[in-house]
Amino acid sequence: MQKGFELDRRLDADSEPLLWLGLCEMRLMNDRRWPWIVLVPQRSDIEELHELTPLDQAMLTFETNLVAQGLKQVTGCTKINVAALGNIVRQLHIHVVARNEGDPGWPGPVWGYGQREPYERTEMHQFKERLKKAL
Repeated sequence: MQKGFELDRRLDADSEPLLWLGLCEMRLMNDRRWPWIVLVPQRSDIEELHELTPLDQAMLTFETNLVAQGLKQVTGCTKINVAALGNIVRQLHIHVVARNEGDPGWPGPVWGYGQREPYERTEMHQFKERLKKAL
């Protein structure tokens, strides 16, 4: 972790840590309706992709692709959504979401749809372990 880096409190409250990649902390959103990973580059005071160094941009692309492939392998989903919005949580973070036709809210975005359904601890643990093995 970069010196002085602090995870936004909302990301911390809404997600669970999975593992550290080279640049990012990989976190699981605590909403079982969608397999939903958040990648948080461990860089202080970064809000936008273009604020990263070229090397960090390349690493973020690599890690995003790695996670997307692992998520698709584990879930068998038909679509992977990748987004970096930052309108509410300004700290740079990348959403990687497994989607399937007919899932809650399809084909709309996952943000703001319905009520969050937290994982049960055992279910979350099993998913985390499967995803870690896929990476």
